[in-house]
Amino acid sequence: MDFLLTLWNYVLPFLVVLTILVFVHELGHYWVARRCGVRVDVFSIGFGPELFGWNDRSGTRWRISAIPLGGYVKMAGDTNAASMPGETAPELTPEERAVAFQHKSLAQRAAIVVAGPAANFLFALIVYAILFATVGQPFTPPEVGAVVPASAAEAAGLRVGDRVLKLDGQNVRRFEDIQRIVQVQPGVPLDMLVQREGQELRLKATPASIELKDRLGNVQVIGQLGISRTGIEVIQHDPLTAVWRAGEHTFDMSGMILKVVGQMIAGTRPANEIGGILRIGYVSGEATQAGLVSIVNFLALLSINLGLINLFPVPMLDGGHLVFYAIEALRGRPLGARAQEYGLRVGFALVITLMLFATWNDLVHFRVVEFVRQIVG
Repeated sequence: MDFLLTLWNYVLPFLVVLTILVFVHELGHYWVARRCGVRVDVFSIGFGPELFGWNDRSGTRWRISAIPLGGYVKMAGDTNAASMPGETAPELTPEERAVAFQHKSLAQRAAIVVAGPAANFLFALIVYAILFATVGQPFTPPEVGAVVPASAAEAAGLRVGDRVLKLDGQNVRRFEDIQRIVQVQPGVPLDMLVQREGQELRLKATPASIELKDRLGNVQVIGQLGISRTGIEVIQHDPLTAVWRAGEHTFDMSGMILKVVGQMIAGTRPANEIGGILRIGYVSGEATQAGLVSIVNFLALLSINLGLINLFPVPMLDGGHLVFYAIEALRGRPLGARAQEYGLRVGFALVITLMLFATWNDLVHFRVVEFVRQIVG
């Protein structure tokens, strides 16, 4: 019974979330490729052997594969699913060259590659816009309602009634912006511009480092100023405003994610916060049980993550392709097949290493490693 509950509450939501995001990403590649005159041979959700599929009128094989942990679009002329040239690329007839990805212009190839991450960002924007137009957007004025004694806010000189205009060089439109900026920068001094009784003041606050524990007892460190808002508002926007606010929110979330990644690279944030498929599956289940709005919000956030990750300049990822295209634009000709093949191998090794590291973090996070040690010990 416990196994069936886990399957229903966590595994199934995870697979649904992952399938939606992979489909959106690959659909971006597919749609632009077809607009550029590229024939798409395979559109696969998952890897490995095909479970079932069908052919459409344009000759694309739409398939569901056995390993539901990703997907790919294989285009005409590709020697592999990563769309990287191989050393033994087959000779193509003029008709085949006309619809082959590798024989399209540099601008067309770049557009096809960018379309995947762009689709993820667009999907997140659409999801947020629908939420903001129907359920509403949390929107509270960035005014200080209370200051916790002996807190970072009190040490910085913040008072009740202060309105935060800028924080860490970023414009603040609502109280939620303050939370977003502060939480990812524990212990980091932040410049503040506040309005007090009609005058602007410059202050400096260093958020305290607060440890939060999840239901499994795992600790996450976040920043905290020690202020509360004047109240909580939820504003339901008209469609045009909802789209605009959704664009702002998507941009803000992208910046927050990149800042966290930068902190991990710099070593100012623990790398054990990097989660893999186990943690994503767990959060998917928790979000699903919290309700429709929660899972939809999580879906949009994960879509932004997927778009950003794929833009990292690592061969095998979309960003790696764009690096090769940038070099091609500067040189006036593409890198040789051997150089790109070596780059693909390095990228594959980096991706596998990151996946193993994330999986190890998941095993530690869920105390699987501790459980095994107790058995062995």
